[in-house]
Amino acid sequence: MRDVIQKIIATEGEAKLVVEAAKAEADRILSEAQKKGHDIVELARQEATIEAGKILDAALEAAEHEKHLNLTNAAVEIESRIKLDPAVKQRAVEGIVRCVCKQA
Repeated sequence: MRDVIQKIIATEGEAKLVVEAAKAEADRILSEAQKKGHDIVELARQEATIEAGKILDAALEAAEHEKHLNLTNAAVEIESRIKLDPAVKQRAVEGIVRCVCKQA
């Protein structure tokens, strides 16, 4: 009887060690999974930031192109509406130079 009780106690001790080892393994696996999840999220964030930068650059380039096109069209329209003969242009240039240089 004593042998049976000692075997039960020894078996319980072994079972306790197996359970503790299993818990430690589960904690390790969980920790690895959390790290992998964090790494995946970080990589996705970096890729999204790069893609957002590309989209922003493309939008800025398109806006700059549209601005240039609008300015060109406005200049063409202004030049087509306003016709100055050379004498009037010369007087306007001289007047502007006098204003800029603060001459009387």
